[in-house]
Amino acid sequence: MFCANHISNLDPILMGIASPRKIHYMAKDELFRIPFLAVLLRVLGAFPVRRGKADRTALRTGIDVLKAGNVLGLFPEGTRSRNGKLGKAHSGVAYFALRTNCRVVPVAISGSYRLFSRMSIAFGESVNVSDLSTNESHIATGRIMNSIEAMLLSP
Repeated sequence: MFCANHISNLDPILMGIASPRKIHYMAKDELFRIPFLAVLLRVLGAFPVRRGKADRTALRTGIDVLKAGNVLGLFPEGTRSRNGKLGKAHSGVAYFALRTNCRVVPVAISGSYRLFSRMSIAFGESVNVSDLSTNESHIATGRIMNSIEAMLLSP
């Protein structure tokens, strides 16, 4: 599972280009209401999630993606950062990590998507959460976010 900070709508594309493996993403369900975009998103491996509530279908789909040995790409903050700073994470990343015992790879995206600006994407070392139980999701989420933050702060 790849867990990245989120600064632009283009982040999934950048991660997909930088990754040697196909990444499956959760995408807000509003995007799937646009017919052409819905087809494109599904072809690219995305699946809808209803934000603001526990979407059991999306959770089950994410677990199925991971159990099949595929990569699930998540943005733990759930939305883009308006100021470029790392925001508060939701516990969904821990939910998937603790229930599937998958490798969690932190991803740091930095730079500006402006023309002629430099962008950087870094894939970090796996974050170990295998010592935690499912009721310690806040600790797992903290470890993952701390790893992303450390990567963003390092030169």
